[in-house]
Amino acid sequence: MTTLDWLVLSGYFLVMLGIGLWAKGRIHSVADYFTARGMIPWWLSGISHHMSGYSAIMFVAFAAVAYTYGLAMYVWWALTIGLGVGIGAFLFAARWNRLRSRHGVASPLEYLARRYNVPTQQVLAYSGALLKVVDIAAKWVAIAVLLRGFAGVPILWGIVITGAVTLVYITAGGLWADVLTDFGQFVIQGVAGVAMFLAFLGHLGGVSALWNMWDDLPAGHGDPFHGPYTLTFFLALLFIKTFEYNGGMWNLAQRYMAAPSGSAAKRSALLSSALWLVWPLILFMPMFAAPLIVPGLTNPEQAYVELAKSLLPPGVIGLVLAGFFSHTMAMVSSDANVISSVVTRDIAPVLVRAVRHLSERGALTFARITTFAFVAISMVIAISTEGQGVVLKIVVDLVAATMGPISIPLMLGLLPWFRRCGPTAAIASWAAGLGVWVVVKWILDETSQTMVVGVPLVTSLVLYTAIGLLKPERTMERDTIIDSLDSDPADEARPVTTA
Repeated sequence: MTTLDWLVLSGYFLVMLGIGLWAKGRIHSVADYFTARGMIPWWLSGISHHMSGYSAIMFVAFAAVAYTYGLAMYVWWALTIGLGVGIGAFLFAARWNRLRSRHGVASPLEYLARRYNVPTQQVLAYSGALLKVVDIAAKWVAIAVLLRGFAGVPILWGIVITGAVTLVYITAGGLWADVLTDFGQFVIQGVAGVAMFLAFLGHLGGVSALWNMWDDLPAGHGDPFHGPYTLTFFLALLFIKTFEYNGGMWNLAQRYMAAPSGSAAKRSALLSSALWLVWPLILFMPMFAAPLIVPGLTNPEQAYVELAKSLLPPGVIGLVLAGFFSHTMAMVSSDANVISSVVTRDIAPVLVRAVRHLSERGALTFARITTFAFVAISMVIAISTEGQGVVLKIVVDLVAATMGPISIPLMLGLLPWFRRCGPTAAIASWAAGLGVWVVVKWILDETSQTMVVGVPLVTSLVLYTAIGLLKPERTMERDTIIDSLDSDPADEARPVTTA
């Protein structure tokens, strides 16, 4: 990296810090800190939703898959998310928002104590928090590996530098800082991604490379299903991503909650869906072509680093690296904010009586301390790995282990079709899903990603539905919560007109 690259990267960090400090002035309560009181415009909420699904792991582990298998990478990853978010726009987005506007909910898990009971809320909170801290530790290592590849910075310092900047802006500014930095990162990603896209086209002879390069790439590189990434795997991922990206990943539910209304949340989900369907094609096209540009890589995880070094001029490399940082910091900061909301609103009040009686100012301070602690713990875990284990299976395996068991009772509990399902169905489906994952992954030693990803989720879904039918636990209070999510409060306030 040249001096110009370092100046670009340093400037990016300073802008992120400035946004955090500016956003701090907009935070006066826990509601501001976690949901921005529903003041985030729908388009900004949609961009933030989209950006919060990225991390540097894309440019390490996912780049290796794109280098090896080609177009199948887009099909099983971005296409499943884009379609899943589009489905969720009609099923979940508005209902998440109405939890905030009607019930004052500031954490995605806060409503579970009333929808089911406190034990259900607690088991989902603890298991989800564990997933998040390990998942984010893997993302810290991913960005540190990229920084080492570009600039030779040791893993330890890569984690410390990125983590320190994230700690400052997310602890100070809460969701406002998170969403605003997401937008800034969206712009940076756009410029860096387009620069790489144009450079790859120029290297391969122009726009015609988009359809001519496939004949020169390894066999199957242009196939939508290739290697272990089969149609069955695609359908399993579509199933799980529909849950994961519409609330199963708690931070993405926050984006819907922070929109001004349920209808605005729906629009934000549709925008995010469109971005997922289009932008990753531009972003990953150079990676699909990488075997022609940097052939013979012994470590495909270095594919994007080597592409950037080969194709981009000084200054732009710094911008690309800033884009890598932006991906990871966007996801980490959103996860930190939502974990803080779960701890502050769901876990701590059950464990410590004094937390229930904190003043507004005290609750806000406690939320900031929790946010700081989560990021710091994930950094310590990342540093302790010494850069090892940043591979695709970390993310896939962890999500398969917990996403289904957590998201099934969390999200289906919002829908009127599952009003018969109560705490027995929720806890049984959660426990069975985790148990089946242990059996599939560790006892049967299953290597099929389709099995590892799909079986726990299907198990939780079937059991949740079956117990609801066989042992219904429907109550008036649960019905009231579910029915209240059918429309925005403003819709009921409008006068009825007749022809």
